[in-house]
Amino acid sequence: MLGDIRSGGLQKPMKMIPASDSSVLVVFGEAITPEMHGRVLNLFHALRSRRDRRIRNLHPGYVSLLVDFDPLALTHERIFALIEEASEAEPGANPGRIKLVDVPVHYGEEHGPDLADVAAHAQLAVEEVVRLHCSATYDVSFLGFTAGFAYLSGMPETLSMPRLATPRRSVVAGSVGIAGGQTGIYPTETPGGWRLIGRTPLRMFDSRRSAPTLVLPGDQVRFTSISRAEFERLWQECA
Repeated sequence: MLGDIRSGGLQKPMKMIPASDSSVLVVFGEAITPEMHGRVLNLFHALRSRRDRRIRNLHPGYVSLLVDFDPLALTHERIFALIEEASEAEPGANPGRIKLVDVPVHYGEEHGPDLADVAAHAQLAVEEVVRLHCSATYDVSFLGFTAGFAYLSGMPETLSMPRLATPRRSVVAGSVGIAGGQTGIYPTETPGGWRLIGRTPLRMFDSRRSAPTLVLPGDQVRFTSISRAEFERLWQECA
């Protein structure tokens, strides 16, 4: 069972593929582009804004959206119809909880052990790497890897750098890293292979909060450079 429907006039059809007895994978294409991801987020927000309790969770990716639903309340045929209906919403008609989050970062030193390597790879001064990293407004493409880890797109191409050949066994919470053309923030202590360039005092994920994750797909992030003293002050305030 597989559904093909057209969304947005002459755009390529999206495919709806049953992924399990309680989920459907909606695929928009193969190429990772801002336009393609925009279609994913439009459907994500359109479905999310309905607050339909029969839809248990939504998991956006770069070119797809996994829709997890209650199989006792919905059939695949019914969820197909709901997805098709939601896909017809005008782009931006269901913005949901889109917000811009400013993230302070202390770059370099023990908080950014790979900053010098990134600068050497880009053939730039360390200060220029920091300036470029702070110059962009990043889109939260999706959450994955671990709870609250936001994959951020929109980083200047000059800063693109491969992951470490051997991942670190432990990366402290708040570490800001680069992997390929993406940047991201480790929300909790975990192993990781991204190039670490700094650390934020913000708690990106806290299970004690009513909204544990600081950002959601479709939100935007900006980085600002702060001193070590400012980092220590904010770290205590955010504890």
